[in-house]
Amino acid sequence: MKSNFNKYPIIEIQGHTCTTGWENIAKALQKGTSKIIAIECYPGVLLEEIITSVQEWLSPERIFNTTEAMKSEDEITEMVEKYVTDDPVFGYITPLELEDYFDPSKVAVLQKSIDHSNGCTVIIGPGASLVYSKSDLSVYADMPRWEIQMRYRNNTACNLGRTNYTDSVAYQYKHAYFVDWRVCDRYKKRILKSCQFVLDTTLPHHPKMIGVQALLEALQKTVKRPFRVVPFFDPGPWGGQWLKEVCDLDRSRPNYAWGFDCVPEENSLLLGFGDQVVEIPAINLVFFQPEALLGKQVYEGFGDEFPIRFDFLDTMEGGNLSLQVHPLKEYIKEKFGMPYTQDESYYMLDAKDDAFVYLGLKENINPERMMEDLTAAQHGNIPFDTEEYVQKWPVRKHDHVSIPAGTVHCSGADSVVLEISATPYIFTFKLWDWGRMGLDGKPRPISLKHGNNVIQWDRTTSWVKENILNLTESVAEGDGWREERTGLDALSFIETRRHWFTKKVIHHTEGVVNVLNLVEGHEVIVESPDHRFEPYVIHYAETFIVPADIGAYTIMPYGESAGKECVTIKASIRRDMIAEKVLN
Repeated sequence: MKSNFNKYPIIEIQGHTCTTGWENIAKALQKGTSKIIAIECYPGVLLEEIITSVQEWLSPERIFNTTEAMKSEDEITEMVEKYVTDDPVFGYITPLELEDYFDPSKVAVLQKSIDHSNGCTVIIGPGASLVYSKSDLSVYADMPRWEIQMRYRNNTACNLGRTNYTDSVAYQYKHAYFVDWRVCDRYKKRILKSCQFVLDTTLPHHPKMIGVQALLEALQKTVKRPFRVVPFFDPGPWGGQWLKEVCDLDRSRPNYAWGFDCVPEENSLLLGFGDQVVEIPAINLVFFQPEALLGKQVYEGFGDEFPIRFDFLDTMEGGNLSLQVHPLKEYIKEKFGMPYTQDESYYMLDAKDDAFVYLGLKENINPERMMEDLTAAQHGNIPFDTEEYVQKWPVRKHDHVSIPAGTVHCSGADSVVLEISATPYIFTFKLWDWGRMGLDGKPRPISLKHGNNVIQWDRTTSWVKENILNLTESVAEGDGWREERTGLDALSFIETRRHWFTKKVIHHTEGVVNVLNLVEGHEVIVESPDHRFEPYVIHYAETFIVPADIGAYTIMPYGESAGKECVTIKASIRRDMIAEKVLN
């Protein structure tokens, strides 16, 4: 059957227009009496393209680049060092603000120069309104995180206040995750609503601009309907071939390991304005519509963060993931500054007959000996005998295993996992990577010290079988449907429900954001019982978000699936766990 997976889901917005091309954008900015224009830029925006285009089409008397008013690169490097750290993977969430990056004496010189300018003056870069607060017009040039990562790989982007275009991508990403994005997201939340326009430069040399009011109204409309973020996919040393076919990806690529179908921190939203599509970071929806999206109690517990993550792990005709463990809540908070940790689960979206997972430790192993063998394996002295220490479990399609933080685990070859987890998604302590290289030809970082500090040695075969392996129980059933509770264990604040259905099923958000995936069936239709939103068609393997404010909604087999059995998996936040897992 031909793939019907929608890689570019567009949210149609009525009643607003979009300006395209630098010439037309310049004309729009020239309207009125604006003498001083500030163009705020998120890290990763190509400053040179904006500066060159502004010079060509606006012909201002002066252009000021805000990076010229920042502290020296050496000063900034020293300032962020304790947050970036010398760990190859992990840093510490910074409390820095964008103001900390600027040199007051340089700012004073820049402000004086602007005050003495007679003609049109344009200030471009991060903190444009910060270094000069009296601009007549301000524009915010935003950038999704996935595109920023692509620019790191192409050596066209650098970190905030740095010119490190050729540093390793791993370093740039770590720097951005723990420092740049935290600093600039705080600033964006303060400044965006005071700007007049938003600029989308995700496609180089194809800029698009909408009014800030249009953006805010678009976000308001988005949380009144089910929606999808823009998925992205990436190869890996263990990647498989399943995603290529199901999601209709580039067949010439060696593999795809990951499919990120609901990670709002890094995904985009596509907003349709007439015949134009504007791409914005999906996290903006969380920042500017948090309560309607998340629900009051979730927002109070987590703040403006999206706490649920869905992604695919494809090992069909590929290899095993690394043997790994995730940090305990106390550890992730102390060592990395994160308020909650990465409890997760594996939902087996597809599996060959010999598919398996490694989960939990065998009975009566010697922890010191296991760590000694892992250390020897890391140094290349011996291969690590995983099956001597870690329990191997056969898995089938639709199995669901829970993986609370501190549990040693690994998905094996020839399966496709729908990974359902809490959002702190980079905190994987690799213990053993099967002696292979990363795609860059270098060994992937192993984190034995961190791993040894968090492994729960009592999570052995018997504990796994009783507490986290295929926790499925019946909840309710009716004509043409049945509902089960699956997967996530008693330690997790995420609850998952599975519905098998041939007829319409009624759901309700209960005031909490829902995240769903169609794990069986060609397509279904999501509808509002009282017609609050337009019917929304979802295809196999697509993840979609139902904002908390929606309340009641229904899902029914549709199109080629009409009358056939379909299956959805739904994740939501356990309200009884929010205070315990997050606030304390």
